[in-house]
Amino acid sequence: MRFNIVTFGCKVNQYESNMMKENMLHHNFLYEENLNNCEIIIINTCTVTNTADKKCLKEVRKIKREYPDKILVVVGCSVQYQASAYKDMDIDVLMGNKHKSHIGDIISNFLETKKRYEYIDKERNIGFENMNINAFNHVRAFMKIEDGCDNFCSYCIIPYVRGTVRSKDYSTCIEEAKCLVRNGHKEIVLTGIHTGRYEYDGHDLSDLINELSKIENLERIRISSIEVTELNDKFLSILESNNKVCNHLHIPLQSGSEEILRKMNRKYNINYFIDKIDMIRKIRPNISISTDIIVGFPGETDEQFKECLENAKKINFSKIHVFPYSKREGTVAAAMPNQISEEIKKKRVKELIELSNELERDYYNKFIGQELDVLVEEITEGKSIGHTSNYLKVEIPEILEKGKIYKRIL
Repeated sequence: MRFNIVTFGCKVNQYESNMMKENMLHHNFLYEENLNNCEIIIINTCTVTNTADKKCLKEVRKIKREYPDKILVVVGCSVQYQASAYKDMDIDVLMGNKHKSHIGDIISNFLETKKRYEYIDKERNIGFENMNINAFNHVRAFMKIEDGCDNFCSYCIIPYVRGTVRSKDYSTCIEEAKCLVRNGHKEIVLTGIHTGRYEYDGHDLSDLINELSKIENLERIRISSIEVTELNDKFLSILESNNKVCNHLHIPLQSGSEEILRKMNRKYNINYFIDKIDMIRKIRPNISISTDIIVGFPGETDEQFKECLENAKKINFSKIHVFPYSKREGTVAAAMPNQISEEIKKKRVKELIELSNELERDYYNKFIGQELDVLVEEITEGKSIGHTSNYLKVEIPEILEKGKIYKRIL
């Protein structure tokens, strides 16, 4: 039978969909790109915002309407968070975040018994579910090394749907990376729900990066995201000495207002964040530092938003991913007074995106005329498109070999 996987959300979800695809192939199912031609549709959902939930529910309804005779499998964070919203939708297999690695067995059992399967485990304290892949469906391979979060930021539902922090076996990480490199991947992106909290049997993220850098033909190691509080002296030493670590860090700020950071239950103040960025830039002056910022958090005043803008500009990010605050029932922030109107949120999002565009343009312009390494990821309309180590997107007006790194002057 033929199957397709529809994926919403983060790099962890993308990795897990890739893993489910390999698991299904191992169970002799056939992957089919065209939904019209497959018998099984798997939807891997996201719940990081209300918008994400709505998109997932909309997609499930659409597929139920357009493909009523297909076997529908819905898994992931949105199911974990609000299973009740999915229970009356006549879904054949409904799962939260646990047992994705057994997807082939579960679907095979459904085909044999025709018995609807539902499993949503609300327990937070669970072990790391063994997952690994042989190849990724993009040139840059994502590799999940960690799951769960214990930070409990006041706005975030993810600790409730992903469970406590746990990490992949250290040796398994090494072997998976070697397999990915053997299958042609030059760059590996280390990812997790809270990637910087990786720890297994005395080995931390810095140890893992050092060991991975010994793998022959692995050119780049990228970290999907890391909290500023995890950029300790050991990590900074790695950043200084290990050239395989990409010249780009994504470090979530979430707010540039001191008071809003406190209400968010973030684990740092603005001065700590700025001082740490200064330390990084002393090591790598031209590093790209991108971030996430939430606007319209409950009680955020015009003055606090202005403070956020000023600090974002002062830090001089290369890019800001901007999110309007999304009220998630069950979190501390959902019960806070002075919820901000959608109109004000939209206005603030627009202002911050304008600043991000300005900062991104200024950062890119610094490299015009310089020679940089470009990993070719896409060939289209006679052009080769890829990214540099510091995550600049580059178009090269000739057809090159996908998956290889070329030196080019911007």
